[in-house]
Parts: sequence; structure tokens; C-alpha cells
Amino acid sequence: MTIPDELGALHFVGIGGSGMSGIARLFLEAGYTVTGSDVRDSSNVQALRDLGATITIGHDAANVGDADTLVVTGALWLDNPEYVLAKEKGLPVLHRSQALAWLINHKRLIAVAGAHGKTTSTGMIITGLLGIGEDPSFVNGGVIESLGVSSATGSGELFVVEADESDGSFLLYDTSVALITNVDPDHLDHYGSLEAFEQAFVTFAQASSEFVVVSSDDAGAVHVTSRLTDKRIITFGEAADADVRVHSIVTDGPVSFSLAYGGSEYSARLRIPGRHNAVNAAGAFAVLVGLGFDPAASLEAIATFGGTERRFELHGTVGGVSVYDDYAHHPTEVAAALSAARTVVGDGRIIAVHQPHLYSRTRLFAREFAETLEKYADETVVLDVYGAREDPEPGVTGALVSERFEHPEHVAFIADWQDAADHTAEIARDGDFVITLGCGDVYRIVPQLLDSLRRVRG
Repeated sequence: MTIPDELGALHFVGIGGSGMSGIARLFLEAGYTVTGSDVRDSSNVQALRDLGATITIGHDAANVGDADTLVVTGALWLDNPEYVLAKEKGLPVLHRSQALAWLINHKRLIAVAGAHGKTTSTGMIITGLLGIGEDPSFVNGGVIESLGVSSATGSGELFVVEADESDGSFLLYDTSVALITNVDPDHLDHYGSLEAFEQAFVTFAQASSEFVVVSSDDAGAVHVTSRLTDKRIITFGEAADADVRVHSIVTDGPVSFSLAYGGSEYSARLRIPGRHNAVNAAGAFAVLVGLGFDPAASLEAIATFGGTERRFELHGTVGGVSVYDDYAHHPTEVAAALSAARTVVGDGRIIAVHQPHLYSRTRLFAREFAETLEKYADETVVLDVYGAREDPEPGVTGALVSERFEHPEHVAFIADWQDAADHTAEIARDGDFVITLGCGDVYRIVPQLLDSLRRVRG
């Protein structure tokens, strides 16, 4: 649809989500009237209320009120009463990416896309720009630890966004600089084929007006790069021919590494662990130097990035057992999160609490999840599937993952969350890390895990 010139009062359906709440914050900061609804209260919801938004818990047609425009996500159910009423009234209904594209207007847009690493890479770019004295506007997919927010309106010309490829909406933006972290197959429920998924990234990169930063290591990204024409391209990664080559990676604790760029060497030590984060930092560095900023100052600023919520986030330690939460919901992301944890767990073990996300993804990747969890975790608890926007599929449960373990003694499929928390507490030992994994609502089991640990380990 054509986006109206004026949006008027906006109503956000599902306003508490990380992406939606960030966009709503920007509209509030710009002086717009914002209302919204969500299925549950949260810190995001309260923060928006504090800024002046009127938010209702639960979905009801009455929540639309006097709104002129409805903003929705790809996870919207078409029978949502607020959506149904808006259609009946003829109100414009915008995907959140359309609303954000309208808000960006004529800023120089840095859009970060990829199956994995988007939130961290976006956060590193934002942190780097702020550290060298720039004042960008931004919307990230997670709250940046050092800033306490996932979005803000800046006074500078740059606008940094985490661009969502899951439903193709990253193609809506007028992008100046495109960063592609990887093109690992995902979201095939939307695209239908790997070819269509890769083509979307080609279209995204080709449309960027200034330059493209793209992984030299990921096979899908390399394939996309080979299909680009007449573009300024900066590659990054561990490959010998990368324009920004990351090497000498040391992972014992917060990761340290060196970058070779333009005939010079630069070194840094991050505040966060994980080999993958050294590569993410290289991508952020490539964006900043591509924009013309000083290499040494850029890397120094990027290295101050302290992480984002739901990315290896520590929630508490009870009886020597530490409980973390991570957004990882694809086998590659799970491998990265758990291998990062391995570098800092010492002699302790890793107990993964995995919530499969989407029935289609669970069906397609059950074996890959099992292989990854078995390789990188010492013990695994599998919860049932978080369906999100999908209807249940017969026979598709978390058991599809647990049944594919080669060593079933190291995995348990437990659908009941309290039983899962109690089981986890029973098997945990001093020095272990418990890590919840998934992009659904698995983070809500963390208080139960901590309570169970207190009862068992007191």
C-alpha cells in the first residue's frame, strides 16, 4: 500500500515487542500521539507509558479508539479484533517497517541484515558512532546495555536500523549503507526456497546507494556478493582475501583479536565473549571506516560495546549456578551462543534450556538443533514449541528435537515449565551455566529456574 503523507495518531498492535517498542518510542519523541496493546505487561510497555503512551493489556477493538493509523508486525493474526476494526474503518495499516521507513525520511540509512548477528552488529555500530562523537538516530532489535534503550532520536544525519529479513520487509527501506552479516538459510516458511531467500539479499544490497559491507566467510553471503554489479563492496571476516580481515582471535574470556585493513593492523579486546563477536566487530568496523571515520578511533569505540538484552544476558547466580538468557533460535545462533559460553564457563558445564520457535522451523531443523545442542551443551532440556504466528502442526513438538540426540541420557523433553525448572535445578552442579535459548517467551522461565535452584541448592 502507499504510505500516507500524514500518519496522525498511531495505534501499535503488539507494542511491547523489541522492534515495535523501539519504533513507538521514536514516534513519541517526535511528538506523535501513540496508543498500543499487547498480551502482557513488560518493562518495554512501562517505559512507553512513562513517555506518554496509552497502552492496554489484551487485544480488543475498543483499543483502536481515535487512532488514524494502525501499526502491526508480521506476527499479527488476521482475526485480531483491532486489525479487523481498522480494516472496516478504512484506516491505513502499516507494517512496522513501513512506519519506520516513513520516520527515517531523508536520513542516511545504515541497515543491518542477516540471519544471525543483526542485533549485536547494529549495537556495535551505534556504540561506535556515539564513541567517536556522532549522534545517530537508531532502532535496534534489543536494548543496548550501555544506553538502556533500543532506540533514540539523534541530531545527526545517520540513522541505524536492524533490518528484518524474516518477511522481506527489509526491502522497504531507502538504504545508503547495507551490512550483511550472513545469509544462512532461515525463514523458508516465508520465502519458499533458498534461491528466493538469497535473491532478497541481492535485492537489498543492490539497492544500497553508497556501499555494501558483507561477510567474506559465510557461503550464502559470498554467493550474494558474486551477484552484485557496480557496487562499492567492503568484505569482512577471517578469509584471507577479506578487505577487513580479523585474525589472532583469543577466546579465553572477553574475546580479543586483530584486524588487518588498508595495510595497517589494529587490535581490540571486547567486553563480551565469543569468537563470533570478533567477526561482528569487524563488520561494524567496516561500516565506520567505509563512512570515512578513523580506523583506530572507530575500533576503540566499538570495543566499548557491552552487549544487549537477551544476548548471553546474566540473570542471577544461585548456589554456584549461573542462569543466562539468549535469543538464539537457529542452529547457527545456538552454536555461537554456547561456544561463547564455553570460553568463560571454566570447569563448569553448560545446561541448555531450548524452546523451539515456530512449528515449521522445528520440523525443518529438528536434526540440526539436536546435533548442535548435543555438540555444544553438556545437558539439554527441550521445552515445547513456541508457535508465534503459526498454527500447530500435528506431531510437531519439542520431542522432534530430543528424539534426535545420539545420547538420549543427556537430553529431556519436558513440556511443563515448572517440571523443566525443577529438573534443571536437580542436575545442576557448582560452576555450571544454565542458558535459556529461543526468541519466543522462554525468558519467562528464568524466575522459575532461579526459584528451583534456591530450593535445591539454597
